[in-house]
This record gives sequence, structure tokens and C-alpha cells, in this order.
Amino acid sequence: MNSATVRNLLVRGMLAGLAAGVLALVVAYFLGEPNVDSAIGFEESHAPAHEHEVELVSRSLQSTAGLATGVLVYGVAFGGIAALAYCFALGRVGRFGPRATALLLSGAALLAVYVVPFLKYPANPPAVGDHDTIAQRTILFFLMMLLGVLLAIAAVITGKRLAPRLGTWYATVVAILGFIALIGLAYAFLPAINEVPADFPATLLWRFRLSTLALQITLWTGFGLVFGELAERLLNPKPAKAPARAAVTVPQ
Repeated sequence: MNSATVRNLLVRGMLAGLAAGVLALVVAYFLGEPNVDSAIGFEESHAPAHEHEVELVSRSLQSTAGLATGVLVYGVAFGGIAALAYCFALGRVGRFGPRATALLLSGAALLAVYVVPFLKYPANPPAVGDHDTIAQRTILFFLMMLLGVLLAIAAVITGKRLAPRLGTWYATVVAILGFIALIGLAYAFLPAINEVPADFPATLLWRFRLSTLALQITLWTGFGLVFGELAERLLNPKPAKAPARAAVTVPQ
């Protein structure tokens, strides 16, 4: 793949990430923000009466302009990174076209980058979590994310190497089972963190975590669909139709 094609795919990946970010922003605003407000209300109702933190940025600004900026910038950034990964993966993961490769890559990225660490260290709303352990929790989450990515790459390589001997179906099954087993070992050995207050509403916690998962699913699915279409048009352009020639009448 030449540099011009990589550059064009990179630009299209960032545009697709922006479009996916817009979709995710809608989900975050209508599904996530109400739960954040409820969690903040719970936190304020349980804070000591003498504690009055200075609000540097208003909550209304955080939930509108701040949220939009964060989600859209994240969408553009991850879209560019995913486009570069797409350039490497295209043609190396099987005989898939541009659209199918984009969706496959998006699904694998969603699984490795978010779902795998989320199942071990799920997102928590305000009022959940100790400020003194935030560094430890961040390190563990990114460690789990790194393990998910590396093990997903290892599973793809293993499946391709086993395919000539076992066949595509059985090689894929073995690779998937190996991935699940190694992720399970990581879950077992990495420390668990549970800092949810005993009186925190379980329904609110469940809704918040579902909304964060819905945001990521929307982001990656939207990216896969939009980027797949843009990549298809770039890599497999439709031939231009020849202009119809007017019939010429030959005088008798």
C-alpha cells in the first residue's frame, strides 16, 4: 500500500471518527449525563456539611461544550489510529473486502480495547471510588487494555498459523478459546477493586455502566460502518460510465 493511499485512509479514518463521535455524543448526552447528574446528587447529599468545593467549571458547561469537545476529539484521534491499524490489517486477516475488514477491525478493537478491561474494571460514576487509589485504578485499567490488544493480535497470528493444519474453522475456534483462557488468567491474577459505597443505588450504578458501554458500542460501530464505506469507495472505485453516444442518422 503506497503512502498516498495510507494518507487518504488516514484522513477518511479521522472523518469517520468524527462522524462516530457525533453519534456517541448523542448517546452520552441522553443516556449518560442523567446518570452522572444523579450520581453527583448522591455524592453531594452524603458529603460532610463543612465541605464546599469550588466549582471551577460549571456542571452545565461540563455536560454540553465540555462533553462535546471530549467526545469529538477522542473520536477524531481514535479514528486516525484505527485507520493506520486498518492499513496494516487489510489483506492480512483473511479475504475480506474493505467494508468487511473495517467492521471486523472495529469489532475486534471494541472487544480488546474496551470490553475486556471493562469486564474487570467497569466504569464508575461520581461518588464511587477512592481518590487515593485513582492512579492504581488507572494503571490497572490500561494494563488490562494493553493485555487485551496484545492477546487479540496473538490470537489472530495463532489462528493464521494453525489454519493450514487444522483448517480455518478449527484454527479460529482454538485461537478464540486461547484468547478467552488467557484473559481469564489475567482476570484471576490482577487485583480486584470494589469501592462502591454500600448505600449507593445499584440501579443507578447499573444504568451508568450500561450507558458507558452503549457509548463505546455506538462509537466503534459507527466508525466501522462509515469508514468501511469510505474505504470501499477509495479502494474499489466504481468505473465511470461512458457517455451515451447519440444515434447518427445516415442519409439514404
